Amino acid sequence: MSDAILDQARALFFAEAREMCEQIESSLLLLEEDPSDRELLNALFRAAHTIKGSAGLFGLDAVVRFTHHVENSLDRLRDGLIGLDISLTSLLFECSDHIKLMLRDAESARDGAAPDPMVDAASSGLVVRLAPFIGASTSAESPVAAAAASEAPVDNKSWHLSLRFGKDTFRDGFDPLAIVNYLATLGEVLSVRLLTEPIPAFDTLEPESCYLGFEVRLQSGASKEQIESAFDLVRESCTVRIIPPERRVADIVALIESSGNGAAHLGDILVESGAITRHELDQALAAQNTVPAGDATRTLLGELLIKEQMAPATVVDAALTQQTRNRDTKTEEARFVRVRSDKLDELINLVGELVIASAGTTIQAQKTRDSALVESTLSMGRLIEEIRNGALSLRMVPIGETFARFKRVVRDVSTELCKEVALDIVGAETELDKSVVEHIGDPLMHLVRNALDHGMETPAEREAAGKPRGGRVVLSACHDSGGILIRIEDDGRGIQRDKVLAKAIEKGLVDAGSSLSESEVDNLIFEAGFSTAEQVTNLSGRGVGMDVVRRNIEGLRGTVTIASRP
Repeated sequence: MSDAILDQARALFFAEAREMCEQIESSLLLLEEDPSDRELLNALFRAAHTIKGSAGLFGLDAVVRFTHHVENSLDRLRDGLIGLDISLTSLLFECSDHIKLMLRDAESARDGAAPDPMVDAASSGLVVRLAPFIGASTSAESPVAAAAASEAPVDNKSWHLSLRFGKDTFRDGFDPLAIVNYLATLGEVLSVRLLTEPIPAFDTLEPESCYLGFEVRLQSGASKEQIESAFDLVRESCTVRIIPPERRVADIVALIESSGNGAAHLGDILVESGAITRHELDQALAAQNTVPAGDATRTLLGELLIKEQMAPATVVDAALTQQTRNRDTKTEEARFVRVRSDKLDELINLVGELVIASAGTTIQAQKTRDSALVESTLSMGRLIEEIRNGALSLRMVPIGETFARFKRVVRDVSTELCKEVALDIVGAETELDKSVVEHIGDPLMHLVRNALDHGMETPAEREAAGKPRGGRVVLSACHDSGGILIRIEDDGRGIQRDKVLAKAIEKGLVDAGSSLSESEVDNLIFEAGFSTAEQVTNLSGRGVGMDVVRRNIEGLRGTVTIASRP
């Protein structure tokens, strides 16, 4: 692989890894509201797993090691072995922040900067704090001893193993087929199904990458720990799900919900999860007298499997849900193409030149007085106008992604200030130019933090004022007279104008005895160096922020106004 292609791949990895971190944060915020949402739990685990797997491709071992610990805690959370509370959520937020820091450090190191030694120290501290949630043992007991001490082996029964090998498996010197063959030493391998769907087209296939996955049926009297020991060497680059002989419904449902193979057919999903065998599926299809196995997608098949007691109703429902999700995911992925912004800018510039050239051609055509030529150039001009509008719309992005980042800000700041605040987002679909969205984030950050710190009261103060304990901050956006109107609203105490005026007089910004209107007093908060905070904190008190807000917004050719009611 050439250096240029490798650099492009690395840049894409860092961009996608940051997106995965944002997905972790958004999933955690939603899980705080509904900790039982399995789809969110699975999305959280997949995001961490994706970061770990992708980091391994580029030799970022520190990221892989740290994310592996995070992944273990999320796996136990997903399996119901631990519960989600405020302490674990806060720790996972810190882990997400640390992964972003590690990525930034790795990206800087690629550009020649020296790695930050504090990053490794922070990793160790977080791993120690994660240990209770991972169930890590300080014992030096070996896997063999642990297996010997586990429950007695059961009689020969059929286990189902779902194996997904990481892309780095070959590079790490491991042969997936040798591992599968090793399972034969533990019993009889009844069937092995190779999953080929993740394998890309030949022209994009990387010869050194592993794209293999297997669904294995194993007849064995070994314990689960003994079977798991077969994967000790590749545990960090392999996802293993083991369904015990009893094929517990909860285990099968969990496997279906976390399935990443993208199977599009109900029968295939049930077979790959171990809910039914391929032979049982063929029998059901024969009884149904319908289409071949690969095309079985109708719920009629599910009803037949339930009726014949081949699969529980909960398992079939989970498979149908996953079937729909897999199709929606493929459809959604097909809707988007990642394009470099400089290429997009170049396209828009060329379209602009094309518009100018078209206008010149139309003028020349009119001079010839050739009606057919004039009609043709006018038609071409209309098409070019549509192309221009379409090209300009490519730069428009919804502001909702920017707004969504503030959910984490509101959570963290309100927790730090011991306040109860909820964030509402309105008009997330409103579109702005990409450059504006990129530059509006910092001004919004200052305004939201000010609303939480200065505007919002503590729960006790709100109750004393006859308000609900919890406050609300609303971020909204809408189109207004050819522009975009963004509002940051809160139901706090409002601006304390007497306090603002007194502080302005103290700092010499206003002469004592001056008579100012309410609007003039409100706008004093935008003066450089102005703050009403009693002491300097990490949130406020230094008098920098609001003047920068106004300057940045005016730099975007916008205006900022204040409306406040005590």
